[in-house]
Amino acid sequence: MTDPTEPGRYAFEYPDEAGYPDGKGTLSQDQIALIDEVIDDPHAPAFDFQVVNDEKIGIYEAIAGDREIAGLPYNVASDNRLVLLATSVFPEFRKQGIGTELIRRVLDDVRAQGKTVTIMCPVVRRFIEHNPEYTDLIDPKHPGVTKGSRRS
Repeated sequence: MTDPTEPGRYAFEYPDEAGYPDGKGTLSQDQIALIDEVIDDPHAPAFDFQVVNDEKIGIYEAIAGDREIAGLPYNVASDNRLVLLATSVFPEFRKQGIGTELIRRVLDDVRAQGKTVTIMCPVVRRFIEHNPEYTDLIDPKHPGVTKGSRRS
């Protein structure tokens, strides 16, 4: 894992509605591991899995066989916008490209539906920064978490 104090790599600002008084959220070790995967290890996943959108509860699930291995929950903000909340990958499936591929497939599905996203997940934000072909999916009025320095 890369040094979590490395400037810029783990710096994010959240919009006021995220509920962080200082505009900063603390990244968990899980989020740091997934950000490292997105930045350092963008290879194809080690094995095949399918992504299922459970619209009832609002989560994209990565399923291998009959087991959930990762997920990306979301809220429906409007008919044409989703709020992507938090990418998670079960520990035994990390560093295998699962998180990166899950995000890619979710964003491809969002694009196919003609929707935009608000990003509350720093892992998704970092993925898009490294894959700018997805930048057009970010809702310009409600972008969500952003990379940047402290607010003044």
